[in-house]
Amino acid sequence: MMEHHIKSKFHLKCGIGILAVLLTPSLAAQQALSSVERVLSFEQAIKSAQKNDPWATGNIHQQSAIESMSSVANTLPDPKVTISLANLPTNGFDFAQEGMTQAKIGIAQMFPRGDTLAIKSRQLSIESEAFPFQRKNREAKVAVTVGSLWLDAYRVQQSIALIEKNRSLFEQLADVAQASYSSALGKTRQQDIVRAQAELTRLEDRLEKLAQQQNQYQGMLSQWLTKFATSDESAEDILLKDIYLHDMVLSQQLPQIGLFATKVIDSQHWLKAEQLVHYFSKHPSVLAIDKKVSATKAGIQLAEQKYQPEWGVSASYGYRADDPMGRSRADLFSVGVTFDLPLFTENKQDQEVQSAIFQTEAVKTEKLLLLRQLLGSYSSAKGRLQRLKARQALYKAKLLPQIHDQAEASLTAYTNDDGDFAEVVRARIAVLNAEIDELALDVEEQKLHLELNYLFLGSVKGSIKGSNNGSFKPVTMDKHNDTNSSQYIAIVGEK
Repeated sequence: MMEHHIKSKFHLKCGIGILAVLLTPSLAAQQALSSVERVLSFEQAIKSAQKNDPWATGNIHQQSAIESMSSVANTLPDPKVTISLANLPTNGFDFAQEGMTQAKIGIAQMFPRGDTLAIKSRQLSIESEAFPFQRKNREAKVAVTVGSLWLDAYRVQQSIALIEKNRSLFEQLADVAQASYSSALGKTRQQDIVRAQAELTRLEDRLEKLAQQQNQYQGMLSQWLTKFATSDESAEDILLKDIYLHDMVLSQQLPQIGLFATKVIDSQHWLKAEQLVHYFSKHPSVLAIDKKVSATKAGIQLAEQKYQPEWGVSASYGYRADDPMGRSRADLFSVGVTFDLPLFTENKQDQEVQSAIFQTEAVKTEKLLLLRQLLGSYSSAKGRLQRLKARQALYKAKLLPQIHDQAEASLTAYTNDDGDFAEVVRARIAVLNAEIDELALDVEEQKLHLELNYLFLGSVKGSIKGSNNGSFKPVTMDKHNDTNSSQYIAIVGEK
């Protein structure tokens, strides 16, 4: 009787020790967090990536180049000046010998066909209007890419924290099993000790795998955080300045990303393709292609100008010396008009117009393909989000409470000398796996929100305005119509 009482008291103390480990955060983790001097938040990562994107700078330069060419295209070609000696006699090269000999200066000016200059200038101007939409689409893609990488790195970081926390528990379980086995008071068997040690080794292996993933995501994320500068600094200086290459520490809070088209996405009713096109037709990538279509239509008008004649005007003045007798000779003035006759148009002008038409139709197919891609991405993302929310509800309402109850029940049974040590270990492993799975579901939900917000970017109130320096005004994405809201808020949103 006394021995049974001692055994029960021993297991009760062990159980209390295990519960204390479960409820107490890892001291090492606390010290690690307190020693962190610089934490990379979700918002900081996206803003930094968008700010330091060399692609945007190159795109602005391309727009400026085309805008400059637009001004050039609407200018007449330079006049041509001719200076010559005409009809100089070869038997003496005497300027005054013959009456036809003259020093001649002329000027000629060509006038392009029809409205070629104005149409070409307008075509280039339309092409330049596509660049702000391209930059807006690029910034949205950067937000999705960097945000997804940050969320993946966050998932790995928090998974490591969960395992580190549970590792202390399994170490405690191993100590309990060893103490129980050594004291010969409990029913702990040698295989229980081996099982506890094996689970510790498995945790170490999982930590190593997660560390590999962490290094992978940190490396992929660090390339977006590289400081970009158009200065005299060397490439090495730029790459090594303010860059996260390793030991990247992320904030501990999972961002809550609000959805733009909440009613459309949360509704159980699926809109038809023609209804969704209304949303996606305003997407920046689609608007950029619309500008490309408009530019190719101007190309058709440009080709039609080939049916018009090209005109040229020339004038010259010829100076003649006095004749050998000393009598003055009249100087000569000439003026003329030249033009071509586009009479044989079947194999040239007609084909050029047809080529321009085909080019326009080809660009239109690019828009159709893009819309189909957006529709497919929406269908996939919404379906995945619905299934994910169903899983989250199942985890929160049933699975997690059941797994925790099972773990507590197995621990209680073991402390009361009525359970199996292996069952306690299995139950705690199940709790750990469920917590990691729940974390993965929460992270995946935010990634899907990012993806869906990108698709519905054009459905939010706002505008993009081009300017001479290639900058543009970001669209307003929040409900407060804050025209100064950053592109980060435009893509990520807020709950």
